[in-house]
Amino acid sequence: MLDLELLRSFVSVVDAGGFTRASERVHRTQSTVSQQIKRLEDDVGQPLLNRNGKDVTPTEAGERLLSYARRLLSLAEEARDVVARPESEGAVRLGIPEDFAAYRLAKLLATFARSRPGLRLDVRADQSTYLKRDIERGDLDLALLKRDAGGNGAIAVWPEKVHWVTSKTHPLNISAGSVPLIGFPSGCLYRSRAIHALESTGRSWHMAYTSSGLAGIQAAVAAGLGLSILSDIAIQPGHRVLTAKDGFAPIDKTEIALMASPDASPATLRLADRLAEFCDSVEAKAA
Repeated sequence: MLDLELLRSFVSVVDAGGFTRASERVHRTQSTVSQQIKRLEDDVGQPLLNRNGKDVTPTEAGERLLSYARRLLSLAEEARDVVARPESEGAVRLGIPEDFAAYRLAKLLATFARSRPGLRLDVRADQSTYLKRDIERGDLDLALLKRDAGGNGAIAVWPEKVHWVTSKTHPLNISAGSVPLIGFPSGCLYRSRAIHALESTGRSWHMAYTSSGLAGIQAAVAAGLGLSILSDIAIQPGHRVLTAKDGFAPIDKTEIALMASPDASPATLRLADRLAEFCDSVEAKAA
């Protein structure tokens, strides 16, 4: 059996690159950390660190052990957290936009729910207009929603890139006449943006396809039923992005906002941290 305290010191030495900084991290003296590494090397029967003055790097055996050590420590922390947690943590009512529900956010939420068996997660995918209304009147604990850029009252915000899109294989003649639009029902931010953009340039329009689900909108665009506005993560291979050269100027700025109720529970704030990490990763990939 490998001692977790020895593994913790080993990981700290590798991450810190030396014994002095590692001893500060694990709140042990430098000599104690050195002895712990020696004990661990005796347990596995191989040297784990290359010592070159103050610089320390893992040996080949140390590199192999390192990933296992991290996993064991993480699992131990998770087990301790689960056992110490109350049997019931109540419920977290979360609202998310439709396109985020269709993306890999579902996997994140499932992982979070499994890690907290005492928590009931109640997730609703809806238009941002309704999510904002419900978080303000206390019907939601946490909401990830889309809004005009520059709002306030959010835990965190991320700029959103949205585009005009049409079918890649079934292009439309949109140089003249009424522009066929595809979108969510009335109240959708994107729908309002599309209508405003067309009317500000004097172009006529009509709703060619209305769907309450993202999948229906994506399919209608790909089939060539009309144009729509979609975010980066919702654009599919069967779509073509329209630009100013096609006669469609960029859409006014929008943003993703993470909002929580004033009396948010610790579980709600923990989920908010996970959602913030998710949005940070999406933005980093889009950059």
